[in-house]
Amino acid sequence: MREIVLGTAGHVDHGKTSLVRALTGIDTDRLKEEKKRGITIELGFAFLDLPCGHRLGIIDVPGHERFVKNMVAGATGIDLLAFVIAADEGIMPQTREHFEICRLLGVKRGLVILTKKDMVDAEWLELVQEDVRQFLAGSFLEGAPMLAVSSTTGEGLAEVREALDTLVRASEFSEAHGPFRLPVDRVFSMKGFGVVVTGTSISGRIAVGEEITVYPQGHTAKIRGIQVHGQEVALVEAGKRTAINIQGLDTEMIARGNMLATPGTLTPSYLLDADFFYLSSNVKPLKNRSRVRVHIGTAEIMARLVLLEDEELAPGNRANVQILLEEPFGAWPGDRYVVRSYSPVATIGGGVIWSASPPKRRRFKEVNRQIFALYQAGVSEDISLLHLKEAGVAGLTFEALCVKMGQFGKRFRKLLDGPISSRKIIMVDSEKQRLVAAEIFAAMSASLTKILTDFHQDNSMKPGLSREELRSRLPGEMDQRFFQLLLTTLGKQGEIIVDEATVRLTSHRVSLKADALNLRAEMENFYGEAGLTPPTVREVQDKFARYPAPLVREVLELLVREQALVKISEELYFPALALAALQIQLVAFIRKEGEIDAPRFKNLTGLTRKFSIPLLEYFDKIKITIRVGDRRLLRERSTPGPSA
Repeated sequence: MREIVLGTAGHVDHGKTSLVRALTGIDTDRLKEEKKRGITIELGFAFLDLPCGHRLGIIDVPGHERFVKNMVAGATGIDLLAFVIAADEGIMPQTREHFEICRLLGVKRGLVILTKKDMVDAEWLELVQEDVRQFLAGSFLEGAPMLAVSSTTGEGLAEVREALDTLVRASEFSEAHGPFRLPVDRVFSMKGFGVVVTGTSISGRIAVGEEITVYPQGHTAKIRGIQVHGQEVALVEAGKRTAINIQGLDTEMIARGNMLATPGTLTPSYLLDADFFYLSSNVKPLKNRSRVRVHIGTAEIMARLVLLEDEELAPGNRANVQILLEEPFGAWPGDRYVVRSYSPVATIGGGVIWSASPPKRRRFKEVNRQIFALYQAGVSEDISLLHLKEAGVAGLTFEALCVKMGQFGKRFRKLLDGPISSRKIIMVDSEKQRLVAAEIFAAMSASLTKILTDFHQDNSMKPGLSREELRSRLPGEMDQRFFQLLLTTLGKQGEIIVDEATVRLTSHRVSLKADALNLRAEMENFYGEAGLTPPTVREVQDKFARYPAPLVREVLELLVREQALVKISEELYFPALALAALQIQLVAFIRKEGEIDAPRFKNLTGLTRKFSIPLLEYFDKIKITIRVGDRRLLRERSTPGPSA
């Protein structure tokens, strides 16, 4: 069952850590420097068992402005917010920044806790409460429980526990058990155990003994052990504070900001399509390609924000952007991110990731608005088709499309049944489950028929184009499976005819111009007169030198296709009628004598070695005779008659 995670937020020294310690008995400041300085530097973790029976995971974040990036890492994946404000100071700079970060990360529920109640009088407390209500007006915390407490005296803590219990009772605990993901916030080595990675699991489930991959590096290893809040467990689900003991990796192979996930479920990329909101608290417009710090999960990555439709973005506005990361990151659609300025460092905006591995987009193109409108509408079928169109001829396997969509399993497969059955999506390879958009398939069909049309116009005497040459002329890297499906489909539709060697349009007929007609007649007569002593190809070209050499070659090949000539070798073509007569003569001789050899064949035909040896080899090739040593015997199934 999914655990609910509570995160703290608020200005430095407003009592977040003291509140967590008073509620749970757990001191989340574990570092010597934290205890020495009296401020939280790193993320702290605790838990609280509630009356409703649920254990609430708690993430305590640092409040100092120098450690806001740690705060962002901790705020990722929280379900409830404990928004902490000291009653003696009220709203301060990090109060505002932390709250904006929580809004950008999509936190929807929580409560407001005014700490240090024992340090102010009732009148002052009432003024602070009113100030906070005005600050929260119109936000997700408008109308949320607001409780005043003292971590020193314990006053108000029971009410906080009761309010948390009420919020947790109303929470959604079900979780679609898809791939597991855990943003890494700490990596260390334990003697006798090896590498331990900690974080808050944000999706799916995973068990001891299963494999897990470190993204973006791609290292895959086996899980040796799992702990949740210090207790050994066999399986962990989303929402739990988790420590995973990984077998076979070193600490240098994993770092904070990496993502642990089920193998094959993320595609690290340098590009992200995203919605971006530029906070109204910013004092000047954001320029295109500004260098910024992007916080996703527990990672902080330098990047450029490309405004696809504007040169600059005014405070308080949204924009369609492409984020150019300086390091690859594996995200899912729907993941949220926060952007902080490069220098001076401050939170300036954030939003939702629409696509975690898009193609690079050109600015000021109307198609960008259409694409981002599809993202915004959120219709899975339409977005799947978009990804398949952008994949082009290569298409996507079902597994790759799952990663693109951030959707997995039987539910997503069922969703694709409709567009596949309606032929909006084409399954080009059932074995590999490779899918192509019908629009791409139609475009390739049109390209193929256009290539054949142009070829027939330029080569009217040729029957068609060879398969491999046709495939090489098609745009994109089309493999054999796609190409064969294209040929089969167009063949069934009556558009093309596929022979063993060539492909042609159904409407194509070999046609000859006047000079070709004359040449064919002359050449056929020339070969007919030569009989079994035909000229070589070179001699033919010399004989008909008044015609272009390519035309001579084409007519020669045409006569072969029309079965007027038979090609014996690269240089020798024989008249089909003469060969048929010779075949009858040869079969009769062998039946009478039992065999034939080269000398007797020369005597039988009166031919020189130049012609007799190629002819004997030809009859072997077409299985009229079989060579045994220097002799030729008749194959059992050989019968006299014409052969071409």
